[in-house]
Amino acid sequence: MSGFGRIATGAVGVGMVAAGGLALHAGTAARRFERMVPQDGTIVEVEGARLHVVERGQGPALLLIHGLGGQLRNFSRILEPLAARHRVVLVDRPGSGYSVSDALVQPSLADQARSLAGLIDALRLDRPVVVGHSLGGALALMLAIQHPERVGGLALLSPFTRPVEAVPPAFALLALRSPLLRSLLAWTAVVPLAQWDPERTASLVFGPEPVPGDFAVAGGGALGLRPANFQATSADLAGANAAASDMVRRYAELAMPVDILFGAQDAILDPERHGAETAAQIWGARLTRVDGGHMIPYTQPETVAAWIEAAAARRRDGARRP
Repeated sequence: MSGFGRIATGAVGVGMVAAGGLALHAGTAARRFERMVPQDGTIVEVEGARLHVVERGQGPALLLIHGLGGQLRNFSRILEPLAARHRVVLVDRPGSGYSVSDALVQPSLADQARSLAGLIDALRLDRPVVVGHSLGGALALMLAIQHPERVGGLALLSPFTRPVEAVPPAFALLALRSPLLRSLLAWTAVVPLAQWDPERTASLVFGPEPVPGDFAVAGGGALGLRPANFQATSADLAGANAAASDMVRRYAELAMPVDILFGAQDAILDPERHGAETAAQIWGARLTRVDGGHMIPYTQPETVAAWIEAAAARRRDGARRP
């Protein structure tokens, strides 16, 4: 073997050892994150998925859906206030947190909506108000469009509602269309990059508000760094624009109460485009702006809980298109 051949073979060997070491590190880190953020609720089997669900309280039902890369603890600060008057159901979206899809690939938003419709049936929720944050807002809209008989109203928090031309900088690492590249990155680079600059992405998502010091555990943020969660999140991001393009054409069909709340300084989604333009397409939809960023369910729990209460009261008052 020539000198160049020996060098090349050695380089490949070193690369394989390094990749194996990074994968081992990712697996170890994933188990540590699960100890930090253990499963809080029960698993409910529905069509296409096994969903991790937490329930609290009694009364009119609220179904809360978290956003891209999130987990049901994203709503931990508003759970108890809402549960004082409502039956509150928090769910990890398929592929996120502790919810697992039955498919070999991450399900589309339409498939996720089908699973959530099954959850509404399995839990015997009586046309709940569906609360969706960020990409969870898109999923709430998809659920209402495809299964309107199961939804009593929508309360959308900083929702993703329309296609975007560019991925927000906070999600640049996720912008991969190749499943192979997603898997490679998830098992090698994600954890080291997160440990190298742990505040960067969080500050982009929470800005201009400060990053709460307890979000990794109390807010479930640590789980998003597990390899499987990263891959699912990247796939969700890749399919978001196509789903939004389909939904935009059907917003005028919605006949239920729709309320939208946006942080006026949201650095992830434009309140004018995703809030005002969308509200203008939906009969009777109401848009409210508050000072704040994208993560208002966690940074402004009192304001958000009171706003959801008002949206739920609007549904009880029977505000529907004639």
